[in-house]
Amino acid sequence: MDQLSLADLTDGLEDIRRSPADDGRLCLIVRRPEIDAREVLGQATLDTAAGLIGDNWRVKFSSATPNGEPDRRGQVTVTNWRGMLHIAGSEERVPLAGDQLYVDLDLSYENLPAGTRLSIGTAVLEVTDKPHRGCAKFKQRFGSDALRFVNGGEGLLLRLRGINTRVVQSGQVQVGDPVGVRRPAYT
Repeated sequence: MDQLSLADLTDGLEDIRRSPADDGRLCLIVRRPEIDAREVLGQATLDTAAGLIGDNWRVKFSSATPNGEPDRRGQVTVTNWRGMLHIAGSEERVPLAGDQLYVDLDLSYENLPAGTRLSIGTAVLEVTDKPHRGCAKFKQRFGSDALRFVNGGEGLLLRLRGINTRVVQSGQVQVGDPVGVRRPAYT
């Protein structure tokens, strides 16, 4: 598939900005059982200790922790469905981004500051302060313009590469579940 130019990517911002600020929806669940492998799921279990059950997050080395154990601040990544669909060009390519949950929700810094809680199904996630940025694999899969698009300017403010969250209440999630938003009291 052809990769979109920066101009073509920017043309999609109007639709992406229409993502709801509240009352979102879970559109896609992807489990990564091993590096570069993807399993699209209809439902999943989120766990406070393990993240998305069956995902490889728990076994990944992290340079962000003193002992190299996984960083709970990045336990589950959540990405804007409209943004990734635009970047990927098709629903089949969206899972290549490597995130676990894809939601129709405004993930911008302004809308979801760190500490915001997201209720999905019977699980609750908390937005962390750990940035989520595009990397070399993202560039390889979607192009250098896509990497610039998500890591700079409007794409960065909208968090089009997604957000890092941690599970604060274990539970079940299912595609189609509403996403409730509870912002911290200090915002």
